[in-house]
Amino acid sequence: MAKRENDLGRDPVGKLLLRLAVPTVTAQLVNALYNIVDRMYIGHIEGVGDLALTGLGVCFPVIMFVSALSALVGQGGGSRAVVRMGAGDQEKANAILGSCATMLVVLSVVFTLLFQALKEPMLYLFGATENTIGYAMEYLTIYLWGTLFVEISLGLNFFITAQGFSTMGMMTVLIGAVINIILDPILIFGFDMGVSGAALATITAQGVSAVWVVCFLLGKRTKLRLQRRYLRLDWKVLSPVLALGVSPFIMQSTESLVNIAFNSSLKAYGGDPAVGAMTICSSIMQVFFLLFQGLSQGAQPIIGYNYGAGSLDRVKRAFRLLLLTSITFSTVSCLAIELFPGAFVAMFNDKPELVEMAVWTLRVYAAGMFMLGVQCACQQTFVALGQAKISLFLALLRKIILLIPLIFILPNFLENKVLAVFLAEPAADILAALTTGTLFFWQFPKLLKARAAELQEHPA
Repeated sequence: MAKRENDLGRDPVGKLLLRLAVPTVTAQLVNALYNIVDRMYIGHIEGVGDLALTGLGVCFPVIMFVSALSALVGQGGGSRAVVRMGAGDQEKANAILGSCATMLVVLSVVFTLLFQALKEPMLYLFGATENTIGYAMEYLTIYLWGTLFVEISLGLNFFITAQGFSTMGMMTVLIGAVINIILDPILIFGFDMGVSGAALATITAQGVSAVWVVCFLLGKRTKLRLQRRYLRLDWKVLSPVLALGVSPFIMQSTESLVNIAFNSSLKAYGGDPAVGAMTICSSIMQVFFLLFQGLSQGAQPIIGYNYGAGSLDRVKRAFRLLLLTSITFSTVSCLAIELFPGAFVAMFNDKPELVEMAVWTLRVYAAGMFMLGVQCACQQTFVALGQAKISLFLALLRKIILLIPLIFILPNFLENKVLAVFLAEPAADILAALTTGTLFFWQFPKLLKARAAELQEHPA
């Protein structure tokens, strides 16, 4: 049996985190490029770039929901599988992979058909207007036919990185992103396909990534292997997977609800320019948030594997390094946006009116980013430790309990309604991170103590 490229139980924690985090951060950055590159090219279509970009922005809730389904099954399954591997139960880990792969296929079929049937009323709900609905419909119709590719490439990739194959996991998204970046200008401008070309480039790239993932999980290097006997919906296996995956699912899928709340409010207070500015701000924030998430996912296999194996000192060392790195990363990112917002906005559009609005709204929108390091590190560690209920609460806290209500409440107290809507984001970021950090440092020692007691009673 081929060795994993990283020994999660014995390699030095610092070097291990570096080797795992660099590829996962890179993978998340490259993954963000799928939609970000589309927006960059579309925003520069001559004459209609601003409207086309806004139209693509109202598709964002559906795109995020499709991506979130992969996290529901893949991240929950990957976290469960790596704990079982750490405990020496390889058969159970393979059963988790098989059931999750089947679940991803089923969800893909169901939501492709559902969203295709409902896409027009959904897009109006998400903030589309008569000026932008045509572009939104054009993009989403094609994108939805690639849902299966998205679920397989993103969802099953968690099972590659969970084993310590971080470089292979990075290659999954790198291959797709390179194809997307090459095809975008060819199809959008060369073949004059516009928004349709961007969507076709994206699903083609995801299709190639999906083939790559499946081939690897059928190959000789992997310890977690797709096997026909496990390709079924086994609810005894899936129930704990979905319970754990619901936290990252809510973190991603609630972006859809947040986007609906932002777009509907901004359409009322500022019209298409405000919705366009929101598209730019959320695109930039998405890149940075995925980088923080990638860093946390790099640490997850170390924390989960060693928690399962009973190496609790390694769990603590891995978390301390993760927290320190995450806080540094989020603080530097926040400073970069606050000091140079124009440089980020210019990547998406050059229309003076839109750029002017996007620059000042981005400064407001990103003001609480320095706290996201605490939020991501603590919440993702709860996921790695299998703490489904706490993870679920924290996922609900930032967006459902705090952010969405603030979007509608703050405009009642400020004269500048557009400013008030954008101000909801940093307020929610700071309050959620303070709550998450307090809860984590209260619960973390208790969880480690309970695991030590469990190991004394039932030694591996």
